[in-house]
Amino acid sequence: MSRTSDPRPFWLAGRPATGDAEQTVTNPLDGRVAGVHSVPTPDQVEQAVAAADAVRARAAALPIHVRAEALAHVARRLGERSEEIARLITAENGKPVLWARGEVGRAVSTFRFAAEEARRFSGEVQRLDTEPAAQGRLAYVSRVPYGPVLAITPFNFPLNLVAHKVAPAIAVGAPIIVKPAPATPLSALVLGEILAETDLPEGFFSVLPVPNDRAGSLVDDPRLPVVSFTGSGPVGFSIMDRVPRKHVTLELGGNAAAVVLADADLDWAAGRIALYSNYQAGQSCIAVQRVIVEDAVADEFTDRLLAAVGALVTGDPGDDKTQVGPLVSEDAAVRVESWVNEAVAAGARLLAGGTRDGATITPTVLADVPADAKVAREEVFGPVMIVQRVASVDEAFAAVNDSRYGLQAGVFTRSLDMAFRANRELEVGGVIIGDVPSYRADQMPYGGVKESGVGREGLRSAMEDFTYEKVMVLTGLTL
Repeated sequence: MSRTSDPRPFWLAGRPATGDAEQTVTNPLDGRVAGVHSVPTPDQVEQAVAAADAVRARAAALPIHVRAEALAHVARRLGERSEEIARLITAENGKPVLWARGEVGRAVSTFRFAAEEARRFSGEVQRLDTEPAAQGRLAYVSRVPYGPVLAITPFNFPLNLVAHKVAPAIAVGAPIIVKPAPATPLSALVLGEILAETDLPEGFFSVLPVPNDRAGSLVDDPRLPVVSFTGSGPVGFSIMDRVPRKHVTLELGGNAAAVVLADADLDWAAGRIALYSNYQAGQSCIAVQRVIVEDAVADEFTDRLLAAVGALVTGDPGDDKTQVGPLVSEDAAVRVESWVNEAVAAGARLLAGGTRDGATITPTVLADVPADAKVAREEVFGPVMIVQRVASVDEAFAAVNDSRYGLQAGVFTRSLDMAFRANRELEVGGVIIGDVPSYRADQMPYGGVKESGVGREGLRSAMEDFTYEKVMVLTGLTL
């Protein structure tokens, strides 16, 4: 298919640049060209890293009002360009525009929250004269950036997961280099356009759409002391093993569970689980994958769940009514289809879906899935859920914990005591009571345990991850 415009530039030290190669991004539904972008050369990548290193002291000393206004400007401009950017996300990612609009709205909030947190991130004072030997002494505890951040971001939220790294870096005064996912770099490049409108100093940010096989040199570079990665577990932990002396934060995968207890509102639970197993075509770390239901309500709930799944609209992601679109590629859909077929061959019952058309998988529900099946043990990252019956709350919570992942879990119950029990016993980073594990507020701490990652995002939490505590002690004061 022919190209009708020049390739999008990338952003090198805050300025638009072009390299000696181009990359075409296509829509996973039908292969239409979503856009073409320029690819940085190795020399240009070096220039970006050198610029980030050179500006690190100035960035850290940048007045808070400058950082906060830059963040507020990005929030405003994202809002003004929201429909354009949502359509771009849909074009490059295949995400239904319904969800793409929601992602842009969340990115607006992420930058707005960061602007607010930047103004509050001012350290604390401790009197030390609690002991006679420290009379007249006072400590000022501040947080200081480690230095430039390398942000490696995934395809499933090509704008907001970039925002969750860029916004806290700006808030704390840390230069940042973004390496977006090769499948979906266009949204990050538009974000670079908006950042270039601010008064941030040259070198504060770069957006470098380089292939994955060239990311290793960035990971290794000692001038980038922080690596913030969101993506698959094997890649994330290989980064941590590769640079053990760096500060590495990892937001990895999961196979999120939703527990439906006997006292739950079954209609609400069925509708929410059906939608949030299949939103983003299941391509979310906290999409519902495992549904664990108490026996007493299992038959009634499953009937309602299947009705809710059957009512979902699957189709063209550009249609406002579409709820379930294609996966990011046909290869991804073929893998998901093979996992479903493997489970059925091993004895699982297919209650709904299970068919593939190109990159699109129909919303799929499985029951009686063997415990060792991939769809039960691994992260499917597709529109597939399994339903598991349990005899008791003890068995339900044990089933949630029977996973090497621990990102978030949802528990549908009306009991406050049960809510606090779930919070005590479930081995996850977040417990969502009365809703799906897919719920995330962008300002709250977000991250997992076990193989779901290290560190937390959520503005204040990420700002702390990108900085270290520094203590200044004043002596000889009259307090």
